[in-house]
Amino acid sequence: MDKIERIKMVKAMEYIARQMNNEEDFYDVWLTLGVADGDIEYGDLSVNTGDEENLEYYIGDEEFSELMRDFLRLMWFAKRDGGLYCDGIVSK
Repeated sequence: MDKIERIKMVKAMEYIARQMNNEEDFYDVWLTLGVADGDIEYGDLSVNTGDEENLEYYIGDEEFSELMRDFLRLMWFAKRDGGLYCDGIVSK
């Protein structure tokens, strides 16, 4: 298991999920099934000392697989309902 690779992926998914234009989907799906609010500081994409311990739950084989599945499901919803929003730009 490459813990650093998994931590990077968890943080990337968290960042992208927070860019959903329709926040209703975000709060209903990601905060329930994805990364708990406050576990990753908004915009933190670096791997820091302590991340392995703080994010241990998300990087186990089963949990990591389920998190990626839920992220993909969320992105499917995002595509259908408002896309992504970042820096004043909405996806088409």
